[in-house]
Amino acid sequence: MKIYLANPRGFCAGVDRAIDIVELSLKTYGAPIYVRHEIVHSRHVVNSLRQKGAVFVEELNEVPDGAIVIFSAHGVAKAVWEEANRRHLKVIDATCPLVIKVHNEVNRDYNLDYELILIGHDGHPEVIGTLGQIPDKFHLVSSVSDVEKLHVENPHHLSYVTQTTLSVDECRDIVEALHRRFPGIKGPHQEDICYATQNRQNAVKELAKLVDVILVIGSPNSSNSNRLRELAERCGIPSYLIDSSADINPDWVKDARGVGISAGASAPEVLVTEVVEYLKSYGAAEVEELTVIEEDVEFLLPKELVGIKSLSQSSSV
Repeated sequence: MKIYLANPRGFCAGVDRAIDIVELSLKTYGAPIYVRHEIVHSRHVVNSLRQKGAVFVEELNEVPDGAIVIFSAHGVAKAVWEEANRRHLKVIDATCPLVIKVHNEVNRDYNLDYELILIGHDGHPEVIGTLGQIPDKFHLVSSVSDVEKLHVENPHHLSYVTQTTLSVDECRDIVEALHRRFPGIKGPHQEDICYATQNRQNAVKELAKLVDVILVIGSPNSSNSNRLRELAERCGIPSYLIDSSADINPDWVKDARGVGISAGASAPEVLVTEVVEYLKSYGAAEVEELTVIEEDVEFLLPKELVGIKSLSQSSSV
C-alpha cells in the first residue's frame, strides 16, 4: 500500500487566523474568553482551545455582561453585533476576510435595491450569518431544483452571492440554472468560492487519478470537508469522512494499493500524521506528497491583537 498526501490540505489562512485570535486573546486578556459557536468546525481544535480556557457558547445570552467574546470564522448576523453592543460586550471578530467580502457584496447590492439570492446550505453558520446581513429580499437556494421553484418580486433586478465553502462544481450548476431562468442576474466580480476550498478540491481530483480509496479528515459538520468527500465519490473513488484515525474501518483499505489522504480546512496536521501512522501499521510502506499548488496566503489579525503574535514568537526564541 502506498499513501498519497494531497497538498494543499488542512488549515487555510482563515482558520489559522481564527485559532490565533483565540490563543492570543487568552494570552492577552486571560481566561475565560467566550467564543460564540465553534471557532472552526473541528472537534480537535475546539477541545484544545477549551483546555486553554476558551468557553464555547451557542448564543450571546450565555455570555456575562461586559465579557470578551470572539465571533467565529463563519461570521454572524447583524442582530448578533447589535446585541453585543447593547450588552457592552468586548467583541473580537474572527470572521474570515473572504466571508466578510461576501457580507460587503450583500450590503452593497441591497443598498442598490437588488433582490438577493444566496447559494448555500440551509442551517450552516456562514449561511445564517450572511442571510442576517439584510432584513428582507433575500432567498436561499441549495440546488438546481430550488432555483426552478424560486419566486422573486423583480426578476430583472436580481443579484446572487455564494457560501464560500461550497463545491465549485455544485455551485457552477446552480449559477448556470440561475442564469438560464434569470438572464439578467448579476453575480460577484469574482466567484466567492474561497481559494483554499478550490485548491483542496483540485488536489482531491488529482488524488483520484492515483488511488483506490480516499480518506478525508474533517468533522461531520465541516461543509468544506463534506464537499471534498463528495467530490472524490463523483470521481469514482470510494471516499470516507473521518474525524480521526479511530474512525477508519480496516476493510476500507485492506485491498488498496494506493490510499489518498486529504483534510478539510479546519483539520490540523497532527490528525494527518496519526492517520499516516495508522495506515503504516496496516502495511503502508511509502508516503508521497502530491502537490497541486503552494499556498502562501496570510490574513491580518484584528487591530487589537496586531503585534502580540510577533511579541510572543520573539519571547519564545
